[in-house]
Amino acid sequence: MKSLKLSILTLSLFAAGITTASAGSASGSVALALAGVVAPYSPLPPAQKKAVAAFFAGNTNVSCTRKITVTADKIVCRTSNVDISARSCELTFNGKTRSLKGREANEIFASEAMAGIPSDGAAGSNFESLSKLSCTLDPKAIKEKGGGGADCTFEPGN
Repeated sequence: MKSLKLSILTLSLFAAGITTASAGSASGSVALALAGVVAPYSPLPPAQKKAVAAFFAGNTNVSCTRKITVTADKIVCRTSNVDISARSCELTFNGKTRSLKGREANEIFASEAMAGIPSDGAAGSNFESLSKLSCTLDPKAIKEKGGGGADCTFEPGN
């Protein structure tokens, strides 16, 4: 009986270790989507924002040839399953926070979910958060339309 309890405890701790958040990544269309919904609010130069928006809209006829990096210090999104109209995200860039609600927040929440960011819930709320987002877009590879050219890395939010 003692060894059974120890085995259950060990398995529980092992499973908890598996579900603890670890660094993540996304590539291809998912990475482009994540970069595409974050870029408009980021401190990127306007020409790069325009290029990211064009790629995300399916237009690869863009004059930009240099790699574009979309970063965010932290993104925290919340929806509610009680107040079904509640949607919000806070995006932090270089220590400055930008708050979004409604459709814009929902787009980021959904893109995080596509990228595999685990949802956490408490008292009628659903949270998704990440930190240290870094998405690199390679215009040349995206123009080739071979499925590559977009890669993101991130860490779990705190």
